[in-house]
Amino acid sequence: MLNLTDEQSAAVADRLQTESIAWITTVTDDGQPQSSPVWFLWADGDILVYARPRSWKVRNIRANPLVSAHLNSNDAGGRVVTFEGTAKVSNSRQLAHENPAYLEKYREGIAAIDMTPEQLGTEFSAAILITPTRVRVY
Repeated sequence: MLNLTDEQSAAVADRLQTESIAWITTVTDDGQPQSSPVWFLWADGDILVYARPRSWKVRNIRANPLVSAHLNSNDAGGRVVTFEGTAKVSNSRQLAHENPAYLEKYREGIAAIDMTPEQLGTEFSAAILITPTRVRVY
């Protein structure tokens, strides 16, 4: 992982596998940061997010690929993990319902929002791939 101690790296790696929500921040055309909670998958050193193709996240990333991603802190405000990086949008990547690791992680969540995996994959068909360039843990 990026410039982390072994202890930090192990803690972050575990959280990237077990946490269900991350926050990504994109920037609008006029420079306004815009943060959104997302489901995500840590995949080969990148953060994979599925989004609606016409969402502000997708529009913002197409205009400006610089993003940040954050994991939630603990109840006392500790265990903060933030990533800075670049993002790209792909409409040709594997859809959410075709991704076994994503389905394993979010199958219950998909059912809880009254969708089938296929419906989710169709509606959230834009894959956002965030490549971290910096990580901070504190």
